[in-house]
Amino acid sequence: MTETDTVETTDFGLLRISFDHRVLRPRPWTAAQSAWAAELAATGPAGPMLELCAGAGQIGLLAVLDTARSLVCVDVDPVACGFARRNAEAAGLADRVEVRVGRMEEVVRDEERFAVVVADPPWVRRAEVGRYPEDPLRAIDGGDDGLDLARTCVAVARRHLLPGGSALLQLGTVEQVGLLESVDAAEVVEVRRYDRGVVVRLDLA
Repeated sequence: MTETDTVETTDFGLLRISFDHRVLRPRPWTAAQSAWAAELAATGPAGPMLELCAGAGQIGLLAVLDTARSLVCVDVDPVACGFARRNAEAAGLADRVEVRVGRMEEVVRDEERFAVVVADPPWVRRAEVGRYPEDPLRAIDGGDDGLDLARTCVAVARRHLLPGGSALLQLGTVEQVGLLESVDAAEVVEVRRYDRGVVVRLDLA
């Protein structure tokens, strides 16, 4: 970390999350995804939770905060993973949280199964990333239709969900949800709209 990498903190639900300019700033509305995941976990099968494209880890950490579940956070960015570990420790969750650096399709082991999978992948269309100059490019560039990483999240969740488990995926628009349904055969159970995006519950188990 250099002098220009000033650490900031922000409230995220009951958590205080640390990050810097290299990591996507936590967006307050995404705490709703955490709340939905916690709700599903309360009635879901026994087992850990998985957060893909975890960033600083806030969505997954808030989701497991008031549960007894363990959490695996995955992100390709080592800086983001460093903050996820730091935030887990600050929340008193270090003993229940494992953070893995790498491509999600490589670092989630074949035999692992999860009760809930949450993901906030980059979903901005590549042609539109210039509208968000304050955000790290890697954290927002979702490819031509904004779904490159979302499709990988769906594939990983499909392989690793327990029977009766739930997957919650954040996207930018309802139109993107339709693309996932029509092109990728993702079965959408419910869509919830929020200020700057949508969260979809997928039936993949």
